[in-house]
Amino acid sequence: MVQQAHLDAAFSAVADPTRRQILVRLAEGPAAVSELAAPFGMSVTGMAKHVHVLEQAGLVVTEKVGRARQCRLGEERLEDAMAWISFYQRLWERRFDGLEAYFTLRGGTETKGDDA
Repeated sequence: MVQQAHLDAAFSAVADPTRRQILVRLAEGPAAVSELAAPFGMSVTGMAKHVHVLEQAGLVVTEKVGRARQCRLGEERLEDAMAWISFYQRLWERRFDGLEAYFTLRGGTETKGDDA
């Protein structure tokens, strides 16, 4: 199963709408922290804090290029979070399938006069 601390970091990182938008932007290609900050009207220092959270979660990788810090998507790309979500999705689908089968079976055994 997925390491809990890594999963917690990933979900915590993507809980913030600004960080989700950073991931959307980085899906288009690498960008400097200053480029990421501009659309938000945010200081480079403020953006660097968001980037750091994403980096700690393994979702973003940064590298010093000259005087700027270049960011790109990390290798993790939320696989652990997706595996966790998929596990529970399959669990609930099985439960709903069982519930549907129960009601289908039960509906076929009732007669119209039973509800009076």
